[in-house]
Amino acid sequence: MSTTQTTSIGRETTGREQMDIVVIGHVDHGKSTVIGRLLADTNSLPEGKLDAVREQCRRNSKPFEYAFLLDALKDEQAQGITIDSARCFFRSDRREYIIIDAPGHIEFLKNMISGAARAEGGLLIIDAEEGVQENSRRHGYLVSMLGIRQLTICVNKMDLVDYSQEAFEAIQREYEQFLSQVGIEAMSFIPISAREGDNIASASSKMPWYTGASVLEMLDKFEKTPLPLDQPLRLPVQDVYKFTAAGDDRRIVAGRVETGTVNIGDEVVFLPSGKRSRVAGIEAFNLPAQQSSSAGVSTGLTLETQVYIRPGEILCRCDQPQPKVSSRLKVNMIWLSHNPMVKGRQYKMKLASSRAAVWLTDIERVIDASNLSSSTSRPHVERHDVAVCTLETLKPIACDEATDLFQTGRFVIIDNFEIAGGGVILSAEDTTNSLAEEHVKNRELAWDRSNITPGMRGGRFNQRAATVVISGPTDTGKRELAKAIEEYLFNCGRLVYYLGVSNSLAGLDADLKGVSADRTEYLRRLGEIAHLFTDAGTIFIATISDLDDHELELIRALNSPGELIHVNVGEDRFARAKADLQIDTVDLSSLRKVHDLLQAKNYLLEYHL
Repeated sequence: MSTTQTTSIGRETTGREQMDIVVIGHVDHGKSTVIGRLLADTNSLPEGKLDAVREQCRRNSKPFEYAFLLDALKDEQAQGITIDSARCFFRSDRREYIIIDAPGHIEFLKNMISGAARAEGGLLIIDAEEGVQENSRRHGYLVSMLGIRQLTICVNKMDLVDYSQEAFEAIQREYEQFLSQVGIEAMSFIPISAREGDNIASASSKMPWYTGASVLEMLDKFEKTPLPLDQPLRLPVQDVYKFTAAGDDRRIVAGRVETGTVNIGDEVVFLPSGKRSRVAGIEAFNLPAQQSSSAGVSTGLTLETQVYIRPGEILCRCDQPQPKVSSRLKVNMIWLSHNPMVKGRQYKMKLASSRAAVWLTDIERVIDASNLSSSTSRPHVERHDVAVCTLETLKPIACDEATDLFQTGRFVIIDNFEIAGGGVILSAEDTTNSLAEEHVKNRELAWDRSNITPGMRGGRFNQRAATVVISGPTDTGKRELAKAIEEYLFNCGRLVYYLGVSNSLAGLDADLKGVSADRTEYLRRLGEIAHLFTDAGTIFIATISDLDDHELELIRALNSPGELIHVNVGEDRFARAKADLQIDTVDLSSLRKVHDLLQAKNYLLEYHL
C-alpha cells in the first residue's frame, strides 16, 4: 500500500505508518458500533458527518446509534462518492488504520475469508450478554487458518450485564480455552461498551476492576508486519505485455512481488512451466528504470532470453528455495456453499494469480469449526465444515506450503462463479497427472471393447492409429498444414480425421466457448476425443495454439493406450518436451516432412509421396 493515498472517506493520508485490521464477530454483537465509535472518537469522520447523522435520527424520531455512521457512508457510496463500504479509515497518535469490516452473519463468512486474508491484526467482538456463539468459534478458527496472530477480543455490551467482572471473565475463560485448541493466543481481552464509549478510545470509569489498555491503545500495540524481504522471491504473474510499435519487441512480465527481492541480472525460473531466463530490466509505471523490486511492489520485468509464459505462473529466483509443483495438494479448508463439496465434481481453484480446475479426491477428516468435533468417515464436506482433504488438478500448479510462505500457500474455491470455500496448503505431493492417470486406468478397466481391435481397424487401411498434435503460436499455418495432411492421407486411402478448434467449440465444447479458465477442461475433452479416434484405428489430427509441457502430457495421458505424434510449428515454447518434428515455417516441404515422419515411425505402410 502506498504511503500517501485517498482514503475510503475521502481524505488523504499523511505518509505515516498504515495497518490493515479486520473487525469480525457474530451478527448483532456490535461490530458496526465499535467501528463507528472508533471513527467518531478519533475525529476521523468527514467534517459534519456525525452531526448530520444525529440530526437525521432526531428528525426520524429514533435514537442515535454509532452503527448508523457506517450506513451513512454506504449511502454516500450509492450517491456516487468514492467510498468503499467494506473499508473505512481512522487514525491514532501512532499510525493510520484501514478497517476491513468482515460481515459477521453466517451467510457472509466468505467475505471474511477474502477480507481477513489481507489483515495484519484483528478485533473479534463478542456480546457480553449473549456470550460465545457458534460464529464466534468459526471466526476464531478462520483467523487461525488465515494466519492472523495479532488478535484482541472485545467483550461488548458490558452495560447490558451491569459491567460485571464475573460475566467478562467467564467469557474470557471460555474463549481462551477454545483459542488454545486452534493454536491462537489472544493478545488481550477488553471489556467494552461501544454504544457508551467505554474502553474504546480511553479508559472507562465504570469498570475500575479492568486496568488494561483501551481498544485504541491495544491497536497501537499491534506490530506492523514487516515486508517479507528476506524470504524467497515469489512474483505471481498477472499478465505479459508485448509491444510492437516502433520496433519494440519487449515482453514485460507484470505482477506484484509478494515476497523477497528481484534484481537486474538475477537468474529466474517460472513455475510450473520450469522456463528460465535472466532479468534484463525492471520497470514501474511512470517511474524511471529500477535496479530492483521488493515485496509489496507491483512491477514489470523484461528478460534477456524471451520465453513464452502465461499469467498464473510464479516467478522465483534460481538461487533460492522454490515452490512445490504438484497436481495433488493436501489442504485445510472451510466450505461455505449451500451445496456440499463432493468427490467427482469439478471446481475452480484460485491460488495467487493462477486458476485451475480442481477435484476433491480424498477426505481425511471433517471438523465442525463451532465445537471442534471431527469425523473420519464423511463422504463429502458440508456447509461450514472444515476439512483436511486432498484436492487434485489435471495440470500441476506452483504453490508453497502455508507454514513456509503464506502468501502463495492459501487459496479459494469457486463453484458457479461464487466463492464456495477457502483454505491453506498443508503439503504438496511430488506427482504429475495422477488424476488423469487414475482416470485412464479406471476407464480401461470399464471399457467394453468389441472383438475388432484398433490394430485390425487400422490394418484395413494399411496404417497404425495415432494422434497427431500440431502445436505452436497462433497464425503460424498450423491449421492449413493439418488440413493438407488430412486431404493427402485421405486421397491415399487412409482413415484420417482432422478436428478444428472452431468445430469443437461449436459442438462438443459449446459450453466452454469464451471461458478462458476452462482451457484445461477443453484439453481434457480433446484428449478423450483423441482416445476414441485412435481406438477406432484412425489417424487423428488436432491443432492447439500455445500448448505447454503439462498440457501435452495431459493429452498424451488421456490418449493412452493410443500413441501420439507431436509436431511443433514456429517458435519452440516448451521447457522440456522435444517435438517429434520441428517446422520453423510452413511451406511446400512441410507436408513431405510430416509424411516422412509418419512413415519412418511405421504409422504409414506401402504408400510413398
